[in-house]
Amino acid sequence: MGSPGEVTRLLQAHQAGDVGALDRLVPLVYDDLRRLARRQLAGHRRGHLDTTALVHEVYLKLVDQTRIPGESRRHFLAVAARAMRQVVVDFARRRQARKRGGEQVHLTLDAATVAVEEEAEMLLALDEALRRLGELDPRLIRVVECRFFAGLSEEETAGALALSTRTVQRDWTRARAWLQAQLAG
Repeated sequence: MGSPGEVTRLLQAHQAGDVGALDRLVPLVYDDLRRLARRQLAGHRRGHLDTTALVHEVYLKLVDQTRIPGESRRHFLAVAARAMRQVVVDFARRRQARKRGGEQVHLTLDAATVAVEEEAEMLLALDEALRRLGELDPRLIRVVECRFFAGLSEEETAGALALSTRTVQRDWTRARAWLQAQLAG
């Protein structure tokens, strides 16, 4: 695993236009990305989306971006967590479309296969609630992405978002309450 300074240096090089910086960065954060992927997929039962496939899909998504925002390892992981959430939700949408007669899509790359199929409706409802939350307060959704999807601590989230720890605590409490109310109703 590379030093945090090396990750920051490669992020800065990428932002400055070094197209190979991302390829040098990913091996340094690969274990972190797999941890995020396991967290994203935790609790899902049957299906065909696994941690390796999710990490690779996120890499492809990030490679398509001209500039990946990120000033630090934590900030990069927050961006990756957001991309992972988008990949999981897109996968759930495809699974729902297949149930309605759409084309079947399979991704199987390793034995750590977990499901999205049975939770597809819940994931889509959560994604819609997160979208609405982001419209109300974009900072709240960033806190949710860091805390829930990236698994960052309050202090790490504060650092990634340039906020105080107390602000992160308040936002996290507020976002969870709002999301629970939306999903319960």
